Amino acid sequence: MSWSRVAPLAPLIGVAVFLLIWYVAVATRFIDPVLLPTPVVVAKSIWNGVATGKIGGDLWKTIQRVLMSVSLAASIGIPVGVVLGASERVYKALEFIIDFFRSTPASAVFPLFLVIFGVDDRTKIYIGAFGAMLAIIFNTAYGVMNARKTRVLAARVMGASRAHIMLVVLLESLPQTFIGLRTGVSISLVSVIVAEMFLGSTDGIGQRVFEAEQMFDMPQMYAAIFCSGMLGYALNLALGLSEKRFVHWAGR
Repeated sequence: MSWSRVAPLAPLIGVAVFLLIWYVAVATRFIDPVLLPTPVVVAKSIWNGVATGKIGGDLWKTIQRVLMSVSLAASIGIPVGVVLGASERVYKALEFIIDFFRSTPASAVFPLFLVIFGVDDRTKIYIGAFGAMLAIIFNTAYGVMNARKTRVLAARVMGASRAHIMLVVLLESLPQTFIGLRTGVSISLVSVIVAEMFLGSTDGIGQRVFEAEQMFDMPQMYAAIFCSGMLGYALNLALGLSEKRFVHWAGR
């Protein structure tokens, strides 16, 4: 059997190894089963949570918040990144501010967002957008600044207008922009879930994790954690497939 046929199944090998190590660690009592239930118990908890609608509803609320956060971040971050990347002087003038806030954890600005926006859904969305936007700005600007000079020069030689040359630059920057979007999605997901845990939320996967931990319901807690991980994987996979679909010419 050729590798090309089994390659799509390769990720399942890592999943199988992970579940095996998990099961052995619990079965041998290397980790107390009360603190870490078996994969079967957690799987049943996920199924029950989905069947009753508890986890499904919380998961949907978190998805909504993350999508709104990333949409807001992209609508601001991509245009700003293009402007910064197109002008080296502007980028140099704002480089410290960008790097400063990019290096600041989103959780560190929770008090600021609470003071400005209060405790409601907007705060969670804005916190998620804050971290994602900085990653998108940086990567978009980097993509514009490092667009392939040969294609830009070819467009100029052929007498292309400034608008067409800018279009070439934007197309060349798309691979790096998608890197920013994928990074932004991960940052936004983490920020939103942490905000759901600690900003008085009544729903969302983060709130479900926090509530289960407070009630010492370990199966439910791990079920929520597992769902948040799968959500992150699914969002990154969707962006990866979109990148292959719309930026299929990257690297050529």
